[in-house]
Amino acid sequence: MAAKIKKGDKVVILTGRDRGRSGEVIEVRSADGRALVRGVNMVKRHQKQTPKQEGGIISKEASIHLSNLALADPKDGKPTRIGFKMVGDRKVRFAKRSGVEIDG
Repeated sequence: MAAKIKKGDKVVILTGRDRGRSGEVIEVRSADGRALVRGVNMVKRHQKQTPKQEGGIISKEASIHLSNLALADPKDGKPTRIGFKMVGDRKVRFAKRSGVEIDG
């Protein structure tokens, strides 16, 4: 199946403690069905000191399941579902809420 959410997309969080917040997708892990979103679902990790990096408690993004994300509509920024359509000889994504093409 084609990827509905890709790296660089602006997404809105649908459920969980960060519900309603939005951010940019940093990485998509398609094998796990999860994604990393910049500044969302932050967790604290206790990092042991190594010669290359400093130790201490660091904050980093944890992954979110793709079912809890929705693409932000390019027109109004609200969550939208994604559809696919053929434009000429190529397949493009479009926002079902407004009908605007996302990558095209």
